Amino acid sequence: MPKPIARRKTKKAVAKRFKVTGAGKVLRSQAGKRHLLASKSGKRKRLLAKTAVLDRTDEARIKENLPFG
Repeated sequence: MPKPIARRKTKKAVAKRFKVTGAGKVLRSQAGKRHLLASKSGKRKRLLAKTAVLDRTDEARIKENLPFG
């Protein structure tokens, strides 16, 4: 019987938190939007709702866990 080809599995925890764009950049959601929201301004909360681009130095670690991303 032929030996199966080894394939990497997608880390589902990473897949839920990050998204890879067509250009290869990694998007992440911002922290600080879960609790203690009464003390934060509306503008700050709106800006926290947007996605941010992940830093270039962390990209390789995330893409390693998203082989099909």
